[in-house]
Amino acid sequence: MQATEPKRRMAAWLYAQFTVSKTVSLKKTLVGLTPIRESDINSQAMTDVAPKLGGLVEFYRSPARVQWTPTGTNVPDYPKLAQLWWQFIAEAANGEKSPQEALDGLAQAQDRVMQRLERANVQGACGPKLNEPRDPEYWLKLPGAPKAKLSNEKPKGQTIAYEELLQQWKSAM
Repeated sequence: MQATEPKRRMAAWLYAQFTVSKTVSLKKTLVGLTPIRESDINSQAMTDVAPKLGGLVEFYRSPARVQWTPTGTNVPDYPKLAQLWWQFIAEAANGEKSPQEALDGLAQAQDRVMQRLERANVQGACGPKLNEPRDPEYWLKLPGAPKAKLSNEKPKGQTIAYEELLQQWKSAM
């Protein structure tokens, strides 16, 4: 920046201040969903939109976020990972692939990006550190893990007589 004309340098400095100011930062968070301030995450505006964001706000407010990187809300190479997300989700949305196939493909593609970042060590201590691949059963057996898929996720519905339901309810009391 030393070689930059003083007026341009000042303009760049003012723009940088503008982009990280509280009001601009919050607006960018609400539009782009990439928070950079703790105050954005904990704002009333984020609380108001949280039900529409599928757990994003709750995740960023939780202690779990620091398990991803020591810097908290940082995502290594977010633009590259986001680009992959849209590509694979589009394949599921337009029926080219099943949701499972699309998400498996996304996971593999993101792992490749993260492996390159880890190997290059360009982000130092804040870079990704991947686990060794393991059988899904290993992860499903850990405390707090999600439940494994049921053999019949959508069983055929059955009709029960109203009187029988009442009897079941009374006997359960």
